[in-house]
Amino acid sequence: MGTSEFAIPALKELIAHDFEVIAVVTQPDRHSGRGKKLSPPPIKQIATEYKLKVFQPEKVRKSEFVETLKQLSPDVIVVAAFGQLLPQTVLDIPPCGVINLHPSLLPKYRGAAPIQWALIKGETETGITLMLLDAGEDTGDIICMERIPIEPKDTAETLHNQLANIGARLLVKVLTDLPQGQPPKAIPQNHADATHAPRLTKAVGQINWSESASTIHNLIRGTAGWPGAYTFFREDMLLKIIRSLSHENEHSLKQDGPNKLPGTIKITAEQQLFVKTGKGELQLLQVQPATKKVMKVQDFVNGYQLKNGERFSTLISS
Repeated sequence: MGTSEFAIPALKELIAHDFEVIAVVTQPDRHSGRGKKLSPPPIKQIATEYKLKVFQPEKVRKSEFVETLKQLSPDVIVVAAFGQLLPQTVLDIPPCGVINLHPSLLPKYRGAAPIQWALIKGETETGITLMLLDAGEDTGDIICMERIPIEPKDTAETLHNQLANIGARLLVKVLTDLPQGQPPKAIPQNHADATHAPRLTKAVGQINWSESASTIHNLIRGTAGWPGAYTFFREDMLLKIIRSLSHENEHSLKQDGPNKLPGTIKITAEQQLFVKTGKGELQLLQVQPATKKVMKVQDFVNGYQLKNGERFSTLISS
């Protein structure tokens, strides 16, 4: 059971190691893009390529689909970024349990966006956890986990790919060592240490320049891909910030007059762009004005003839 690109490495590894994948369950095709074209989930494209049976229930908890799963009689169900909570009626079907690949160090960051929130919150490590699903949201017993450091240049996109590949490798090991007709050994989570990672909304990406440079830098990294970190320029122009560097302990902007206001722009002789924050400065490296392609900051400075002392908006839109 999977939907997004995160599930693809796990499916490919199962196929490569000759596990019998009797079916792939994913979300229905959805309308996407500017043309609202009906598009299949990424995992469906892979399943079709390997001529696997595909099911796309609108709601997996409906009795008709639960009966379909029972008839398939799977030994184990693997879940990776599926997008629906499984009812107990589904969890009870496979004798070896339902194994979920979750990209965080559980019990931290339970929920829909663990990779993104780990970056936004400034974590220095993350990882992948394989767990036995129960009826809660990422509350099941832990089978195994692997930790990795979060590097300064990591974004939600780079960590997504890295963790998906690690999870696929761990999954093969767990399934290879699976006891006959029994779930793998697992230990309960410490629920007192749990944190939540809710689904991102577009509003999460709006920059508040009164925050510190490192906080804003982490927001840019954590929202990479979608929704993206953004601000407003010259009142109504939306500007996405694609790449940045934090200079939280440096103070090269003058501290008098209007220059002390968060969001104030400074342009260097080398066409570098620094923005005053609530603590330190943020150097912008790549940006994307609305309806334009991603560009180097020097091209943005030249193309829009930025001036020292201009400001990005600090207002939080409704």
